[in-house]
Amino acid sequence: MKKRRAETMTHDYKRHGTTTLFAAMNIASGKVISLCQQRHRHQEWIKILRLIDDATPDDKQLYLIADNYATHKHRAVQCWLKRHPRFHIHFTPTSSSWLNMVERFFRDLTENRLRRGVFRSVLELIQALDDFADKHNESPKPFIWTASSKDLLAKVMRGRAALHNPHSA
Repeated sequence: MKKRRAETMTHDYKRHGTTTLFAAMNIASGKVISLCQQRHRHQEWIKILRLIDDATPDDKQLYLIADNYATHKHRAVQCWLKRHPRFHIHFTPTSSSWLNMVERFFRDLTENRLRRGVFRSVLELIQALDDFADKHNESPKPFIWTASSKDLLAKVMRGRAALHNPHSA
């Protein structure tokens, strides 16, 4: 889950706790596997990997795209992946979350369920997250990339130029 910025909180805002939402999207079907956990450590990452493993036919190779968060590269995760060779993890470059299609699900979740939502407990929040994923999975839509490769490469080049420009802050 993304954290709210301080300036968006009102004087009567009360935080009731947080949860970490792990999600994996099958881009061919649009279906999402999700799991809420109290923390975001390597142990929780392995739990979602197990859930993906259990939910996917054994004859399928699994290609996962993840960000460069240290949890995803922990030694225990590397050992788990060695024992599960059908998993192939690819990491997005820093500031390239737009390359990971599960971010579209997170965007929809934020805009359509979380923003301006009121949750009086962590359990209520988790229930809302689970309900949203269940509703999404009732009629999932496969991912269709509408940008051309030329547009994508231009975006990457603009990003690289901005990173290497000493005057950009």
